Amino acid sequence: MKSRREFLKHSAATGAAISVPYIWTSSYTQARDLNSKAKVASIGVGGSRGRYNQGGHIARRAAELGTMIAVCDVDDLHTAEFNKNLGGKLNMYSDYRELLEKEKPDVVTVGTPDHWHVPISIAALRAGADVYCEKPLTLTIQEGIDISKVVKETGRVFQVGTQQRSENDSRFLKAIAIVQSGRLGKNVNAYVAIGGAPNEGPFDTTATPEGIDWDMWVGPAPAADYSEERRRMFRWWYEYSGGKMTDWGAHHIDIAQWALGFDHSGPVSVSGAGKFPSIVPDNFNWNAYFNGDATLPSGYNTATEFSIDLKFENGSVMQVNNHYKREEGGIDFGNGILFEGDKGRIFVNRGKLEGKPVQNLTEKDNEELDKKIAELYKGKKPGQHMRNFFECVEDRELPASDVYTHHRTMTSCHLCNINLMLGRDLQWDPKNEKFVGDDQANALMSRQSRKVGSATA
Repeated sequence: MKSRREFLKHSAATGAAISVPYIWTSSYTQARDLNSKAKVASIGVGGSRGRYNQGGHIARRAAELGTMIAVCDVDDLHTAEFNKNLGGKLNMYSDYRELLEKEKPDVVTVGTPDHWHVPISIAALRAGADVYCEKPLTLTIQEGIDISKVVKETGRVFQVGTQQRSENDSRFLKAIAIVQSGRLGKNVNAYVAIGGAPNEGPFDTTATPEGIDWDMWVGPAPAADYSEERRRMFRWWYEYSGGKMTDWGAHHIDIAQWALGFDHSGPVSVSGAGKFPSIVPDNFNWNAYFNGDATLPSGYNTATEFSIDLKFENGSVMQVNNHYKREEGGIDFGNGILFEGDKGRIFVNRGKLEGKPVQNLTEKDNEELDKKIAELYKGKKPGQHMRNFFECVEDRELPASDVYTHHRTMTSCHLCNINLMLGRDLQWDPKNEKFVGDDQANALMSRQSRKVGSATA
């Protein structure tokens, strides 16, 4: 008798692929039509068991703009649900390598847990596909260096899912335009709040549910027994992600660094302090942990609280906090960015853009800012992040969230985490992408990768 995995694999339909219709109420309908023949495959799509990512969401967006031909997930339930929702005619896989070899898609979306983003994206790029990958792209600084090289070598279009660069009524783009236009004056600093992380564990391990290839889910990370918390809440394990620093930090640090003008470079120093969950001892040796020479109980291990300063070569500072509060002016927020210069300050998050410099904008000011927004968005019209990707697949231009600027964003996120792990100030050389005179910090720029089974497993 066949297992459920074998049944699903052998019953995958091989009929005609489907293309889900989607009507744009703008001139961009033509862009969708031009790309309607792009063959799309989605790797990592989530499902009713629940996972802390947007894999299924971005895959459905891609299906609206291209022709979805195949789906891959280590959870058979996820692939079956996604296939059913799109008409039941997709080819289904549990190993992305087999999908890339057999399907040869034009476009791949990657919505897996974070530690798989770069390995799968690199494989898809080298297989000749353009790639849309959910954020955060990288687990380490070295991964960012590596994938930037591969994107350049292959010439493929690569978009990262930092939707704040395209969506939210362009309020983040407008905030950047206000900062870069000089309306806040000189010496602009950014104060970022991204929320904290939970302090829970240790968790019990259980048998792996039927239909899940747990060894493939763990992939390049260290071997670990199954627990529902580890799978569903992977963002709170450094083995698979970077906590809130790479979760919301990938959004807000990205916008702040872009506004300050260092989206193609980065800070020169990082300093600050924070707290870890109770399972992490004081002065824990993270180098030994990632090398397999130290252990922790099976619980959340990413930082729960933090306040860190990233300093740039012009003297500007980006302060990254789990929560930001200042008595002066009654400033108190848990999610968003405060930009402050010697002429004023503005606050932006996904719900609002406010401050006197915003209130005082004239019609002429807004026209000037609209021109700046168009420049920031590379001449295209903001509004839908996946649409921007497909437009760039057609014209071969850099998308709104290209790999190079996102690598610099993620480097700043990783610098914050390394500062917390080592508990000391660090000097960073953004040109050579190395810590200055600190072998222990440089060792944390990369991780050892575990080998995964054969492509047909």
